[in-house]
Amino acid sequence: MVIKRDLKLKREIGLFEATAYGVGMILGAGIYVLIGKAAGMAGNATWLSFLIAAIVASFTGLAYAELSSMLPRSAAEYHYVKESFGSERFAFITGWLIIFVEIVATATVSLGFAGYFKSILNAPIIPTALCLIATLSFVNFYGIGESSKVNIAFTMLETFGLILIISLSLNSLGSVDYFEMPVGFTGVMGAAALIFFAYLGFEDVANLAEEAKKPSKTIPKALMISVAITTILYILVAISVVSLADWSELGRSDAPLTLATAGIMNPLIMSFIALFATANTVLILLIVTSRMMYGMGVDRSLPPILAMVHAKRRTPWVAILAVMVLSMCFVSIGDIKLVASITDVGSLVIFALVNFSLILLRYKRPEWKRPFKVPLNIDNQSIIPFCGLFSCMFMLLYFDPRAILLGIFMLIFGILFYQAKWWICK
Repeated sequence: MVIKRDLKLKREIGLFEATAYGVGMILGAGIYVLIGKAAGMAGNATWLSFLIAAIVASFTGLAYAELSSMLPRSAAEYHYVKESFGSERFAFITGWLIIFVEIVATATVSLGFAGYFKSILNAPIIPTALCLIATLSFVNFYGIGESSKVNIAFTMLETFGLILIISLSLNSLGSVDYFEMPVGFTGVMGAAALIFFAYLGFEDVANLAEEAKKPSKTIPKALMISVAITTILYILVAISVVSLADWSELGRSDAPLTLATAGIMNPLIMSFIALFATANTVLILLIVTSRMMYGMGVDRSLPPILAMVHAKRRTPWVAILAVMVLSMCFVSIGDIKLVASITDVGSLVIFALVNFSLILLRYKRPEWKRPFKVPLNIDNQSIIPFCGLFSCMFMLLYFDPRAILLGIFMLIFGILFYQAKWWICK
């Protein structure tokens, strides 16, 4: 078979499809996994933490929107950083961090799955999470043909679970003080930093640019609509869960949404919905991350052994094995709050780079066509990417120092690897 390098991806994605994809990616499993830990920090004001996290995500979302209208390309962050910094090194580090973040996110959601599984069968957390990763890695290796219908079906199931929580709380609304903060605003900010994980995914919409119709208009709109829809849903769920259950009990629970519905309906219903939501997210992360490793192996940005394809299954088995082992290493930490914080630290660094990229391109490439332009401009600069840059850095102050140190270690390791990669990848 002859591969034609000049072929382009088919543009079939409109605004509805791009928005549905964004909502599906953002909803994921973060809300099912971390809302209990957030409630334990912010109390009944957990909804305020979701609002603050949404504002930070919106700043960066607007930066993505302008950049995607200028550079409608796949591997979005890589191209944004490369064009703005003019550096292959910074672009590589960005790709490195994305892989790191997705591996740790896999571990985070796996621990969330294990928490809900424990609520059904009382199985131990870490072994359950390890078994899930091993099982889904085998599915990934064996070959998985996912279609948009399957993704939409799981998104509908996840959304149904959240709407169910909201509907069950209607009779309890107003029963608590929604501004009660057990440890003050510091707890609210700490919870906002943690549940920023629940908003991750909006940035993936930018990677649809080469398959979207009128990408310079479709992608920016889809980004902002996706964040708006999920923010409304998250705030309503946050208000609902603290209306249904005590915030301190939610903070101690491994299955917070199951706890919230206990006594109102069979707890197995919510646990099963959460199992589907979390397992599906883990599978998607395993697939996406292994393919990213494979692609970087093909380009020799990572060791070329990662580009090896199994002769029979036609899947990148070495990359799949590497992602499985690395994800299991982070599962072994066992502390879902710490593992999620590590994910957030890496994501916030990536988002800071994206905001800084927009600032630089406003100076370096003022002549470039911008079908979507971030508002609130002074001369040639908008204050929005500055807000995005500083809010991302400010949020880092509220994380466990261990998460910050591990993030710094991985960043330094990536820089050292880049310096040595031409020798390693020969």
